Amino acid sequence: MTIATDPAAWRRALPPDFRTGGWTAPDGWRLRRFDWAAADAAGGGAARGGLFFQAGRGDVFEKYLEAFGHWHARGWALAGFDWRGHGGSGRFDHAGGITSEFAPALADLAGQWREWAATVPGAKVLVGHSMGGFLSLRAVLDGLVAPDALVLVAPMLGLRSPVGARAGERLSAWLAGHPVVGVRRPPVDRARLLTGDPTRYADEDWWHARLPDHRLGPPGWAWLHEAFAATRTLRADPALSTLTVPTLMLVADRDRLVDARAARAVAARMPAAELVAFPDSAHEILREADPVRDRALATIDAFLDRAAA
Repeated sequence: MTIATDPAAWRRALPPDFRTGGWTAPDGWRLRRFDWAAADAAGGGAARGGLFFQAGRGDVFEKYLEAFGHWHARGWALAGFDWRGHGGSGRFDHAGGITSEFAPALADLAGQWREWAATVPGAKVLVGHSMGGFLSLRAVLDGLVAPDALVLVAPMLGLRSPVGARAGERLSAWLAGHPVVGVRRPPVDRARLLTGDPTRYADEDWWHARLPDHRLGPPGWAWLHEAFAATRTLRADPALSTLTVPTLMLVADRDRLVDARAARAVAARMPAAELVAFPDSAHEILREADPVRDRALATIDAFLDRAAA
């Protein structure tokens, strides 16, 4: 079965009942969020519950409308937000340097999850892609959120580095005062990093052309240093071996942004984790060519049928 749908219907238009709005954190930071109330599952019956979806660094949630449409048709409510400093949420002023992006992001996730979970009947599932996968798992380990199930898609549990993780962390610490890693890569190179489907890759530029203020540039050395250090700390966390939340981890073997080996090592320590590898996928598994994407959605559906019944 082909799950892919008409791009004009799902990838480049908000559904009529898809709501975008704002949420203000306790410190006054304004975040852009979305909500899509559940419809009855196909064939009738009550809605199943909700999926709270968190994307990666620099993403906007519009990139995932096609996947949202698939899950919504299966009876799920959808919600999530742009991380602070990303997309349509309030931006950082990096001119003076930063000390942490992840700590306030975790607080934002905890606050929004708490409010959302109180209003959604049925199973509550946290879904995180890339940086969103790291922050989602970190929030669960820290007891900030308590989902019924956890789905991690190409999670950032280690960064790919040509000099290795340890040397990469030391180098990024030394260069942390510099604002950016380097010049922006040509679009064709970036496309190969993310997906083998050029039409789905083009959707990102389509949305950025309409939401130019939501585009984010390359990461700074300070962000890279925090990412190296934070993922190293997570990989060593003894709480991984006692985590009982049913977890599905999807790993892209052709990933050139995050370290698939690190994800495998983390999953092996989690007693309730299932890992599924995608040999032919780049980083954005949910936006890959149909054979990869369809398998990913079918894998997630089967997991949710078992873990979040």
